[in-house]
Amino acid sequence: MKNFQQVSTLHVKRGVLHVNAKRYFDLLDVTPNMITNKHEALRVLEEALEHSIHLRLECNVPMASLLSGGIDSATLKYFAKQNNTHLQTYTLGYKEFAKYDERKNAKASAEFLGLDNIQVEIDEDDFIRASDKVLGTLDEPLNDPAAVPLYLLFERIKKDGYRVVLSGEGADELFLGYRQYFEYLDIEKAAGLAHKNWLKKYFRANFSMNREWEWYKRIFDDTLLFRTSGEKFTDLQKNQLLRRNVKDNESLKYLQSYRDRFETSAHSDESIWYSYIDLNIFQAEHFLTKLDRVSMAHSIESRTPFLDHKLTSLIFGIDPKLRYEDGITKSLLKQIMTGKLPDAILTRKKKGFSNPYMEYLIHSKKINLIQEVNAQTGMFHKKKLDEYINTASKGSFKQHVWGLYVLSYWIKKNLL
Repeated sequence: MKNFQQVSTLHVKRGVLHVNAKRYFDLLDVTPNMITNKHEALRVLEEALEHSIHLRLECNVPMASLLSGGIDSATLKYFAKQNNTHLQTYTLGYKEFAKYDERKNAKASAEFLGLDNIQVEIDEDDFIRASDKVLGTLDEPLNDPAAVPLYLLFERIKKDGYRVVLSGEGADELFLGYRQYFEYLDIEKAAGLAHKNWLKKYFRANFSMNREWEWYKRIFDDTLLFRTSGEKFTDLQKNQLLRRNVKDNESLKYLQSYRDRFETSAHSDESIWYSYIDLNIFQAEHFLTKLDRVSMAHSIESRTPFLDHKLTSLIFGIDPKLRYEDGITKSLLKQIMTGKLPDAILTRKKKGFSNPYMEYLIHSKKINLIQEVNAQTGMFHKKKLDEYINTASKGSFKQHVWGLYVLSYWIKKNLL
C-alpha cells in the first residue's frame, strides 16, 4: 500500500548501507482539543482556508475551476473572488438524466458569485467512447465511476486552453460531509450495551447484504466499525462472492498500522479516526489518484485547497464535537460561509459527482464483460454474481458492480 507521508533515506557508512524509513508528517501528531471555543475555531479555520486558497491562486498559466451546486466549490470561488480572481467555471450535465444533473444548481451558484459557467453535456456515446481510455489511464482497477465523466470534463477544459484547475477534494473528510459519519457515531453507542450476546448470535445467524447489517455485526462482535468510506465489499460479502475463503475481518490487516497509530495517539474521538483513515486511504489512494491521473492525462494540474496541511492540522486540533454535536453535515464550514453564500447553497442536499454510469453500462451491454471474464477465470460464484448484477439494474449495489466491471476489464487486458 502506498504511503504518501513516509520518506526512506539511504546512508552509507564505512561501506555499510543503512536504510531508514520514517514518517515526516502525521495528523495524529497534532495535539487534540487545543481549541474548544466554537467562535475561535470558526475564526482560525476561515483564516486558514482563505490563506490556502490564496496560495493556490498563484499561477502563470490560465486557471479554471469545477463548479457543482454544492458548498465546497462555491466556497472556493467565493474566496477566489475576494482575492480578485474571477475563475472560469465548468459544470457537467447528462443528456436525458436530469436526476444526476447539477447544471441548474451550478448556474444559480455562478450567477450569485458573478462568474461565467460553461456547461458540458455528455451522453451514453461519450461515456462509452471514453471509458476504455479512462480505465487504461487509471492504470489499476480503481472503483470510481466518476473518473469517466471527469476525464471528459478535463478534455473540454484543456480544449479551452486552461492548464490548472481548482477542485474541492477533502472538504467531506475534514468537515464530516458524509451523512454516514453521523450514522457510524450513533451506532458506536451500541458497543456499550451490557447485554448484547443474543444480538451477536442473531446477527451471525441472519445474514443480510445491506451494509447496516455489517455495521451492527461489527459492534456486537467488538471489532472495528469504520474501515474507510472506500469499503464497498465487506469481508462477508467477498466470502460469499469469491470462490475462495475470505475470513471475517481479513481486511483489517490493511488498516492495522493506521489503527495502531490512532490508538497510541492522544486522540480518542472516533470521528477523528473517520477523518484520519479516509484522508490517508479514501482520499489519497482513491480520489486524489483518480483526480491526478485523469487531469494529467490532459496535462492539467489540479489544486486542492481543502487539503492544505496547515488547515487539516487545525481541524485535528479543535474539539471534535464541534464538528458533529449539532448533527449537521459540514457544520463548521456552513457556519463559516453563512452570510457569504445563500441559504440555497448551504442547505442543498449533497449529490456528489453522481452520474448514470450503471444505466450506460447496462444499455450498452458493456456489463456483460463481468460474466465473460468470470467464465474464463471462475473467480466468482455465478449465482451470487448474477444477484449483484440484477440488484444493480434496480438501483442497489451499483458501485459494487462497477468495481467488478473495472476489475474484469483490468484482468482481461492484463492477464487473459
